Amino acid sequence: MLKKFAVTNFRGFADRIEWDLSRHASYAYNSFAIRDGIVKNGIIYGPNGSGKSNFSMALFDIENHLSDNEKDAEYYKNFAFLGRENVPVKFEYDFDFGGIELRYLYEKNDRGQLVSEKLLMGGDTVFSRSRQGLYVDQKAFPMADSVRESIERSENGVSMVKFLATTFPLQESHGIMRLMKFVDSMLWFRNVDVRGYMGLERGSRNMDEDIIKSGHLEDFAKFIKDISRQEFELVAGHSGKDLMCVIDGKEREFHKIISTGTRGLEVLYYWLLRMDKASFVFIDEFDAFYHFELAKEVCKRLFAFDCQAFVSTHNTYLLDNDLLRPDCYFIIYNGKIRAVNECTDRELRFAHNLEKIYRSGVLTADYVKGWARD
Repeated sequence: MLKKFAVTNFRGFADRIEWDLSRHASYAYNSFAIRDGIVKNGIIYGPNGSGKSNFSMALFDIENHLSDNEKDAEYYKNFAFLGRENVPVKFEYDFDFGGIELRYLYEKNDRGQLVSEKLLMGGDTVFSRSRQGLYVDQKAFPMADSVRESIERSENGVSMVKFLATTFPLQESHGIMRLMKFVDSMLWFRNVDVRGYMGLERGSRNMDEDIIKSGHLEDFAKFIKDISRQEFELVAGHSGKDLMCVIDGKEREFHKIISTGTRGLEVLYYWLLRMDKASFVFIDEFDAFYHFELAKEVCKRLFAFDCQAFVSTHNTYLLDNDLLRPDCYFIIYNGKIRAVNECTDRELRFAHNLEKIYRSGVLTADYVKGWARD
């Protein structure tokens, strides 16, 4: 699981911003959201322009150079903080893979090319690579001088993590292989004006065709009914690539009669079918077109999966102790991200109305004061 993440000099974050998922409280309710001492599920809030989307994309930078899955073609535009393009963008990841503590640090230039990287396992350095040279633990990874010199001269930007994973016969339980599997199974997607995704799969998607060919027509119709109370009789079009809706005995194109929110449900349904393969999921502005009650039902389904799953939203209706708990709701503001229980001097309990407290401005004010004490 991802335990901690930090990034410096990325887009709107000139200074270091850290998200520590191991700093949970001792609430006795909704314990499903915490696993092995790490936050498994959460929701991120923040004002417009606070950096919710950019932070989530920074989090998935590791997928861009360790995985061969789908990338965002526009990702490396405006990569570094404006005016500091000559300063490296720094990424820090801490993982816990069943007791294997792994820390991965690296830097990239403003074009997204690796400048340096370092991997530690159980506190011990596995390798360290920079302009000053390359160190590799020779006991764990015996390497001829000629190979090491070749790597030092290389400028192809290939990560040492990827090199070691593909060159040495490592067991699946090895920390590096666990890292590669985790990253290869990460998924980020959004469903706003422009839809897109990173990770888990490759290439463009015809979701209608996939639902039809996988035999999920009836299940998709049931999903829409269960989650939004809309009833549709769905059939496959003549081409087998388009969803059709039967109305008064006549077939109509599904996408021409549904709302924007229902279109979003199809995107969600497509990925929910694959969620059992995912390790870490982030849905950016997941409920942009959803009714507030529908958004809560979506969260319940999403958080029931085994993977770590997080969403960003402006929907304060979800800020509810019935859904999660204060240490699983996060606020991003002014270059910081903290759990709601750390944004106030109050002791937040199950009976508290978190939405009302947040809307009153108490959390935001105390939130900034709390950081001043750090």
